[in-house]
Amino acid sequence: MTDTPPKRGLARNTANYGDPDFALYLRRSFAKSMGYSQAMLDKPVVGIVDTGSDYNNCHRTVPDLIEAVKRGVLAAGGLPLAFPTVSLCEPSLFPTSMHYRNLAAIDTEAMLTAQPMDAAVLVGGCDKTVPAQLMAAASADIPAVQLVTGPMLATSFQGERLAACTDCRRYWAGYRAGTVTQERIGQIEGRLATTAGTCGVMGTASTMACVAEALGMVPLGHGSIPAVHADRLRAAEEAGALAVHLIEHPIRPSEIMTPEAVENALRVLLALGGSTNALIHLTAIAGRLGIKIDLHRLNVLSDSTPVLVDLQPTGEGYMEDFHAAGGMHALLWELRELLHLDCRDVTGMQLKDRLAKPEFVDRRYIRAFNEPVSPVGGIVSLFGSLAPRGAILKRSAATPSLFETEARAVVFDGLEDLANRIDDPALDVTKDDILVLKNAGSLTPAGMPEAGYLPIPSKLARAGIKDMVRMSDCRMSGTAFGTIVLHITPEAAAGGPLGLVESGDRIRLSVKQRSLDLLVDEATLAKRRAAWAPPPKPGRGWDRLIAEQVLQADEGCDLAIMRPAAE
Repeated sequence: MTDTPPKRGLARNTANYGDPDFALYLRRSFAKSMGYSQAMLDKPVVGIVDTGSDYNNCHRTVPDLIEAVKRGVLAAGGLPLAFPTVSLCEPSLFPTSMHYRNLAAIDTEAMLTAQPMDAAVLVGGCDKTVPAQLMAAASADIPAVQLVTGPMLATSFQGERLAACTDCRRYWAGYRAGTVTQERIGQIEGRLATTAGTCGVMGTASTMACVAEALGMVPLGHGSIPAVHADRLRAAEEAGALAVHLIEHPIRPSEIMTPEAVENALRVLLALGGSTNALIHLTAIAGRLGIKIDLHRLNVLSDSTPVLVDLQPTGEGYMEDFHAAGGMHALLWELRELLHLDCRDVTGMQLKDRLAKPEFVDRRYIRAFNEPVSPVGGIVSLFGSLAPRGAILKRSAATPSLFETEARAVVFDGLEDLANRIDDPALDVTKDDILVLKNAGSLTPAGMPEAGYLPIPSKLARAGIKDMVRMSDCRMSGTAFGTIVLHITPEAAAGGPLGLVESGDRIRLSVKQRSLDLLVDEATLAKRRAAWAPPPKPGRGWDRLIAEQVLQADEGCDLAIMRPAAE
């Protein structure tokens, strides 16, 4: 008796009518109504995830990318079938795109597993889309290639270069401080993003593109190609051909995104001075495969991984400069002594073979290992009585003189309270205080927004103050900068110590000691804890599901029900 060969193409995942032959017959008949020949329907199928949307500038080129992927699939002998999923654009979603990342991951996983396809090309770009797709790929575990839309180009304007969104924040801070006029801010608004693509700095989208390369899900060299370059279309065509190759020579995401590959990705994140958001996303992706990211281990890696990339928001360059400077190939070459070189990528090659020789590198943007931007990594974890399960600080974007701070807390109970009081001239605040925002984490209706970049109170901004210690249980844009503690875990709404902090309390931050402590006696905290009550849960729908299932930041803010069953 011989084994039945696995079903392929349209014969995969036939609808359950109790008669598989009829189900396939019906499927082919409907497919033929779209004009496909039998010869085409007999080919292996590559599904193409379409995240294009009229709301999403970052994905404006997706239709062109899909056509290029289709060329690659057809030339390699496959049948390309594109299908839509949730599109996530950071500025276009209320309350925040993070609130819908897990929804996009569920949507993508369901379509990857329910529809007939032998491999997939995942087309994504804007911050939360690529993480959602990689989470879905990890869970579905069918051969897949990640294709990113690519960064926008910087624009020359009146003697400087601009690209969303670090320059957006820089000018807005000046506007709040009174050094930028209403007319000028209006001019800048029309110059910050002049091409399609993701933010042109090392924000979350570009960090995740680089992290996806380090994981092995994006072919080396593809992640940083600008969105409007012809090479971006050639990369899409290559992704289509590669997806067909993976059908005959399958390598599953679980075989690519191994614990060693995840550690490589953490090294790259640290060397980039990349977005703190990437840590949450990488933790969620790894968690889908049962791989835990230990924040104590992150500190060990951070202390031995130099920052080598000099891009905004922590440096001077833009993503197009990073790409022209040698991109990820050059960065991985510099890091090679720290990496697990036996990891395979989506092409099947081991990293040591991809890095057999150095290529061109521009030292203005990618430094030599022994001549780094900083001798230590861009992100550190903090632990203590205020953050029992950890918090994050992006030291590469912070002010070193604030690394060791003990000061009075000025507390905001949520986003509405922050908006109502931050610019009140009567606000009791000095430049030496610590601004604290609570009740903005993943369990709240706020949805863990990028509000951790608390604005400097206007009366301090107008006095020339550009940075002060700020902390919260929410996130910060990868394009932002400042001495900002994020992802305090457990969050306030989960009953964490952050929820007990009141204005006037003393807080001690020590980057040297990796500590974050609330200096309030236990008896006082016990009284506050007895008076605390969890926030009410939403009544229905996605918000209710989030409130019941979302995990904390140290577990990637995934839904508990989407983690591996063994957990």
